Amino acid sequence: MRDPVHFVSDGIYISAGKGENGWKVEVDAEIIDESGRFSGEDKKCCRSAVVNIGETCGQAPCGTAGKATGSGGDAALKHALVRHTVHDADGSVVAVSEQRAALASSIAVDSQSIPVARPRLWSLEDPYLYRLKSEIIVDGEIKDTVIQDFGFRTIRFDCDRGFFLNDVHVKLHGVCQHHDLGALGAAVNRAALRRQVSILKEMGVNSIRTSHNMPAVELMELADEMGILIVSEAFDMWERKKTDYDYARFFPEWHEKDVASWIRRDRNHPSVIMWSIGNEIYDTHVDERGLEITKTLRDLVRRHDPRRNGYVTIGSNYMRWENAQKCAAELDAAGYNYAESLYHEHHGKYPHWVIYGSETASTVQSRGIYHFPADVMIMTHEDEQCSSLDNCTTSWGAKNAQYNIIEDRDAGFCAGQYIWSGFDYIGEPTPYFTKNSYFGQIDTAGFKKDNFYLYQSAWTDHRENPMVHILPYWDFNEGQVIDVIVYSNAPRVELFFNGESMGVREIDHVRGKQISGRWKIPYRRGVLKAVAYDENGSIIATDTQSSFGDAARIVLKPDKTVMKADGLDMIFVEISMADRDGIPVANANNRVEVTVTGAGRLVGLDNGDSTDYDQYKGTSRRLFSGKLLAMVASRQKPGQVRFRVSSPWLETAELVLEAVPCEPVPGVSARTENYRSEPDDEIPIRKIELSCRGKRHLDRDDPTVEVTAKLLPENATYDDIEWKAVTVHGITTNIVKVEADGCKAVVTAVADGEFRLRCTARNGRRTPQVISELEFEISGFGDAVLDPYGFVQGWLYSSASVPLRTGLEG
Repeated sequence: MRDPVHFVSDGIYISAGKGENGWKVEVDAEIIDESGRFSGEDKKCCRSAVVNIGETCGQAPCGTAGKATGSGGDAALKHALVRHTVHDADGSVVAVSEQRAALASSIAVDSQSIPVARPRLWSLEDPYLYRLKSEIIVDGEIKDTVIQDFGFRTIRFDCDRGFFLNDVHVKLHGVCQHHDLGALGAAVNRAALRRQVSILKEMGVNSIRTSHNMPAVELMELADEMGILIVSEAFDMWERKKTDYDYARFFPEWHEKDVASWIRRDRNHPSVIMWSIGNEIYDTHVDERGLEITKTLRDLVRRHDPRRNGYVTIGSNYMRWENAQKCAAELDAAGYNYAESLYHEHHGKYPHWVIYGSETASTVQSRGIYHFPADVMIMTHEDEQCSSLDNCTTSWGAKNAQYNIIEDRDAGFCAGQYIWSGFDYIGEPTPYFTKNSYFGQIDTAGFKKDNFYLYQSAWTDHRENPMVHILPYWDFNEGQVIDVIVYSNAPRVELFFNGESMGVREIDHVRGKQISGRWKIPYRRGVLKAVAYDENGSIIATDTQSSFGDAARIVLKPDKTVMKADGLDMIFVEISMADRDGIPVANANNRVEVTVTGAGRLVGLDNGDSTDYDQYKGTSRRLFSGKLLAMVASRQKPGQVRFRVSSPWLETAELVLEAVPCEPVPGVSARTENYRSEPDDEIPIRKIELSCRGKRHLDRDDPTVEVTAKLLPENATYDDIEWKAVTVHGITTNIVKVEADGCKAVVTAVADGEFRLRCTARNGRRTPQVISELEFEISGFGDAVLDPYGFVQGWLYSSASVPLRTGLEG
């Protein structure tokens, strides 16, 4: 099947081509319409439940339901037995119901109710699934069979208390997820989706909003299986377009058909809790036509989900205005995009509304990148990366992730929130013009950023899964002041440096306004250790960050060692580096070559770096912030898979994996694999180590200081370094003169103030790849003046009548 694309994308995300699987269906004359099946579960109590089934079935006229075969394609009335069998997760039969039905060539509906004694409920902790098998039997012959998994559960939203699953309150700790899978692109893969969901659950996520398209059936099945609640979203636009080639072209003709197929396919999944009919829909704001469409879409959803297995909602960024509020009033739940400041006001104004954050946060961060100091908001930087110190955000988003967590926590009536976003995704690289987004708590390769652990600390219970996490890594310039932050779900943390206590911080996750431990420590080599204590003072978790040297050994860590030889299953191998003492090199950027032979194939390399334009589909890439992911897919034959990684001046590392026999999957192509990259023996600069010969406080008595840069590793290919003096916001300052000569710089004071001497290395690329800084202070010269005839950076302002914040969006 070909899907040629000859025009620009319909948005700012990866979107061309077919993302989901398609099937050619050949059926007998007597069929069960899979999209016509509707099952609802009435859970009376823990002792019994009733499965109510509405089944659309009949004889398939030729050309209407795939390829009709058999002898019953005419309009003759046929008498059939429709049988439904409920199996538990072990395959045992727990209930059976049979009913005679008269089938004509037109559609008939078979309705049956099946009591199930003592059902095991589907929940987040125990996502127990039953299996419903439906059969049409004519003259003793089974003509068609449909099998579907389902679960027993109840949901309800309370306008004052939020969401309840099986009458148990659950705060929705959700993420928005786009459909792409990083280096694999938009084509769905169950193994990659399973890995994504597993990582999200580890963070404490219990719900996913499928922004902004109907989800793949594989995601729905995994959500049922793994215990994740789904807000299933359909549209990113209605009649009013956002771009020239978007869905608005098709909405008038196709919205009814698309709503029908969307709801009818997924309405029996226990994971579904809401149907979102749109995201940031301008129609709802601009005029009354939006209200008409809102009602139309709401009624269509309810027509196809008559038992209200999911609530109808919308994600709106127009909730400040009247028209959008009128639209929200017609729905079961009101979703607020970046409008948490309205929660309390609207809860008082519309006390009957169910309110939740359909899209929140929009902080931006790059894994393993730290722009100091942590208490200064720095949105853009010359390395085109975003800081992971929770000090980088957008103009429309939350002030920081901690603020976002607390706002949601302290609104008890709010059902929860869906942060933007769970994973980084290809496209929308705010605030730059690079390759992929920075919004995720997890990068495109599936590696966790530091904010992952902040949300984990707020969304998990230390009594069940205690955790503690230190940032940043520990490898800077001697004497450089480093913000050390500790995230933990425990009520008390203590930081040690080389065995000496740096102090204790109390963390109140219920009412506290500071939910992390913070210290400022001048850097020197050694070991940081964070200790988390429970209420009784017992140690429940520890984490360490140690100083390290250059990479001396390649480290390989597969997520598993065995996969199915079905052409679909995958093994994900994390590639990292260790120094000669075995300590992980957290800022390693070595270039590696990956080779896969035997019964497997390399299908992707990803380091999560939005500024790295090396191909996902090559065999050579640099590590970014110490890591690279290799994606290995099976072929359609069993056998050993040899996985090798080499890097200049390092010993080659190897894994032996295995693809095992399995049932063949029809319609699978296992031919695609990465092409071989051109050889590249580069050794990038990993670190610029600055040392200062003299004081770092300059005055009239000592106005000059010399600073030396040492490039590591010493055999690095590049020496393209640059020097400058900057403010804490990264803006070039005029309070000092810098005279550079290769790896040396002489700094001369001009005016009073604080500055940072910055040395950068591009490693052969367009923008700086490595940044190193030392803080200095000047006094005794008086204030500097600005040039009234030249360009002046806005961040050099001296006063403002209102609070100012960054606001460049790419």
